[in-house]
Amino acid sequence: MENIRNFCIIAHIDHGKSTLADRLLEFTHTVQKRDMQAQLLDDMDLERERGITIKSHAIQMNYIHRGTPYVLNLIDTPGHVDFSYEVSRSIAACEGALLVVDASQGIEAQTISNLYLALGQDLEIIPVLNKIDLPGAMPEEVKDQIVDLIGCERDSIIHASGKEGIGIEDILTAVIERIRAPKGNPQAELQALIFDSSYNSYRGIEVIFRVFNGRIRKGDKVKFVATGKEYIAEEIGKLRLTKEPKEMVEAGDVGYLISGIKEAREVKVGDTITHVERPSREAIRGFEDVKPMVFAGIYPVETSEFEELRASMEKLQLNDAALVWEPETSAALGFGFRCGFLGMLHMEIVQERLEREFDMTVITTVPSVRFHVVTAKGELLPVSAPSEMPDPSFISRIEEPFISAQIISKSEYVGGIIALCMDKRGIIKNQIYLTSDRVELSFELPLSEIVFDFFDKLKTISRGYASLDYELIGFRESSMVKLDIMLNGERVDALSAIVHRDKAYDWGKRLCEKLRELLPRQMFEIAIQAAIGQKIIARETVKALRKNVLAKCYGGDISRKRKLLEKQKKGKKRMRQVGNVEIPQEAFMAVLKLD
Repeated sequence: MENIRNFCIIAHIDHGKSTLADRLLEFTHTVQKRDMQAQLLDDMDLERERGITIKSHAIQMNYIHRGTPYVLNLIDTPGHVDFSYEVSRSIAACEGALLVVDASQGIEAQTISNLYLALGQDLEIIPVLNKIDLPGAMPEEVKDQIVDLIGCERDSIIHASGKEGIGIEDILTAVIERIRAPKGNPQAELQALIFDSSYNSYRGIEVIFRVFNGRIRKGDKVKFVATGKEYIAEEIGKLRLTKEPKEMVEAGDVGYLISGIKEAREVKVGDTITHVERPSREAIRGFEDVKPMVFAGIYPVETSEFEELRASMEKLQLNDAALVWEPETSAALGFGFRCGFLGMLHMEIVQERLEREFDMTVITTVPSVRFHVVTAKGELLPVSAPSEMPDPSFISRIEEPFISAQIISKSEYVGGIIALCMDKRGIIKNQIYLTSDRVELSFELPLSEIVFDFFDKLKTISRGYASLDYELIGFRESSMVKLDIMLNGERVDALSAIVHRDKAYDWGKRLCEKLRELLPRQMFEIAIQAAIGQKIIARETVKALRKNVLAKCYGGDISRKRKLLEKQKKGKKRMRQVGNVEIPQEAFMAVLKLD
């Protein structure tokens, strides 16, 4: 155990974590030259296409330092705020972290957020200044920022470049010399923490764990503490580039377990594995339960595919522990699921993964956040979809979630950022100049306002320089109303939204206009109305397509033409009463693109 080091790489998005991980694998000869490719650990097509890390990836490296062989377990983590749950789980399996900062961009909001996560778990932090070979690098200024942030020695900051391979040896030396060896007793009862899992269609569920005490051998009978299920460890091993079977995994090490588990719900990330014969008395303190921020309905396009979608969601949840879901029904869309996501990017990725990996075509409804409704009797109801909202006459007050947001940007964009936050009903709390031209702004904002397009607008205003990090601070009373959208007098629950009263009229009017463009014309007229309760606040009309019944009349008396038109009018009247409106998928997402 003295020669094992467990560490992860944390950074803001796009600061070069995955490239640095590539160089570390190359330098330690974990990967053959012929197998090498950029972003080696990002094995999902989506990750490569978008150039972001979505899942954290664990891999083991061997390195000889001053004649002593060491085993290094590296976890590459995502950098986007929506995947911070992945980071917190990776941190729980490590003793140290490389804090990577881009020398041309400096410290950003997610750098600070991930740093606090690591410090909260008492990890040893090794600061790395990456991309020092770029023409726009400012190593001295960024070093000052790092020293201010973590109070380390200036000389302890490692200069590196993932692209050029500079400073890789220094990083490995620092990992071995500064990060402590894992503690634990190989002779004690088995205690292993599950920090990840994935689904293999041939072998069942693969569980990835870190052993804190004891050892696990091939063929052992093991028990998962939270679910109480027992299994035989058919195969255990280490995580190299491919999975390498071993006879035993000991305390301090990271490994995988395959025991033919078929049911996805039997594996809980954060659970403890122990032996059936010598069970550990206490479970390891897992991670906090994930707190979803954004809720949306996911429905199969064909209602017959509901069970298939359920199986796909269970398999996806294994691989993405931050996804929360429960079944629900909608009058417009049939059976589906109400899902909780950590943010809009997370929602987009889940939808895309369902379509690519499981071949499921789904319809996603308008995202919303979870409100607290206090009824006239004083009961508290959590409401995460407009359809769950009780009748206004039974509501005493509605509370909405507020967040504390930290925005770091250049000082020249402060005016635009403050205006944007004020427009979103935000309250400015603090403004700190980190350097002469970098400002940290603190706001308190309603979560429902930042869910849709806040991040995109922030990036536009600041020309891509601003970075955002936020955390939930609680619920506050607000004047919220349920805005219904009606098509030909019928409410479409999938298009309803809960909005602030001051913005309801504007929202309803813009949504009706957008739907008028998106709904295909039918043989009958479609009335699109926005309503609060019984009061209609906006209306648009999609004109009917009209067949030219006069085409066959060449000349002749007007009464003949009038008779045909009257006949058509009667038919149209009947169609309006029974006609159903087809709603395309774009219409459900229209709300997101109102601007």
